[in-house]
Amino acid sequence: MSVHKTIARAALILAALASTAAAASATSATPERAVAVTAVTASAPIQSRDGRNRRVRIHNNTGWTMLRFYASNSSRTDWEEDILGDDVLANNASIVMNIDDGTGACIFDFKAEFTNGQSLIRNNVNVCEIADYYYTR
Repeated sequence: MSVHKTIARAALILAALASTAAAASATSATPERAVAVTAVTASAPIQSRDGRNRRVRIHNNTGWTMLRFYASNSSRTDWEEDILGDDVLANNASIVMNIDDGTGACIFDFKAEFTNGQSLIRNNVNVCEIADYYYTR
C-alpha cells in the first residue's frame, strides 16, 4: 500500500468519526443535479520532500456519498488506484489527501464517482497551489 494511500485512509477514518451526524443525514432521496467543483488557494502549506505542499482536503458537499476517488499525474494516460479503497466519503465530510506520487509533479487529474451514478473528472489540478477542493451541487 502506498504511503499517500495509507495517510488518506487514516484521515478518512478520522473524518468519518468526526462527521457521524452528517453521514447519518445523507439520503438517496435528493434529486440528481450536476456536480460542480471549486478549488481554494492554500494558505498554510505542509511540505513534501521537494519542499512543495501536495496535501489537499477533499470536501464532499454533493448530497451523495463519494464511492471512489482517483488522483493521477496528468502526464499519465490511465487512472491510478482508487485512493478511498474500501472506504467512502460521506456527504458533508472531508478528508486530507497527500497527492504526491513521488515524481515531483504538481499537476494531477481528479476523478470522483458518486452513489447517484455520476462521475466527475477534472483535469490539470495544481495540487501544489491549493489546500481545499470542493465537490458541490
